[in-house]
Amino acid sequence: MDKEFLYTLLQKVKEGKIEIGAALDTLKDLPFEDLGFAKVDHHRCLRTGFPEVVFCQGKKPEQVTAIVERLLPACRNILATRADTKTYTGVSEICPEARYHELAGCITIERNCRPRYKSPVLVISAGTADLPVAEEAAVTAEIMGNTVNRLYDVGVAGIHRLLHHKSMINEAAVIIVVAGMEGALASVVGGLVDVPVVAVPTSIGYGASFNGLAALLSMLNSCATGVAVVNIDNGFGAAAMAASILRLKEGK
Repeated sequence: MDKEFLYTLLQKVKEGKIEIGAALDTLKDLPFEDLGFAKVDHHRCLRTGFPEVVFCQGKKPEQVTAIVERLLPACRNILATRADTKTYTGVSEICPEARYHELAGCITIERNCRPRYKSPVLVISAGTADLPVAEEAAVTAEIMGNTVNRLYDVGVAGIHRLLHHKSMINEAAVIIVVAGMEGALASVVGGLVDVPVVAVPTSIGYGASFNGLAALLSMLNSCATGVAVVNIDNGFGAAAMAASILRLKEGK
């Protein structure tokens, strides 16, 4: 449940615009609502600052639609990850304002577009093949209230491409680095800046990359300071971490 929704509900009760019984009916499913196949966590936003995110992989489209439908009344912004077009079709039928980000594989419902945080997040990708994970991070960071800049296809095979954008790198408050193959870009960026770097290994690469394991181990063994690492292909997790960092930084 969105904090603003709760405050508005309480204000309506105080002003006599809504009966206490009706307000209690609205709150009766807290802290979670059991749909049989899923328990929708309506308290997630109150605890963490953002509503429960729907992970669509492994769920039937109608299950995702049902979850989103229960989140809609009390959540300004909603995010569903690892979604396909069939899932989006179902969600768009109950919420025409839903948007599908094909490259990121995300569905967003955004009814409050104002950035919560002034400090920008920079999402950097090593190669074009890493873009689906990078875009998942960027879309997630944006709907969580961040101003997001993108810097794509600047891997270490042509390091001059990265250095050409040094001013953009220096302006960032948090940097998300997405890279496959050997994952070296995270260490390079970590050695250039004094802000947190969240590294995301991707499953892109030839056989010895072991579906991202090589990049993961490389990032975990980074000699650069201030580099944290999330799981393989976890752009969402990196963006959530960036939002947490900025929440502490800006006190929101």
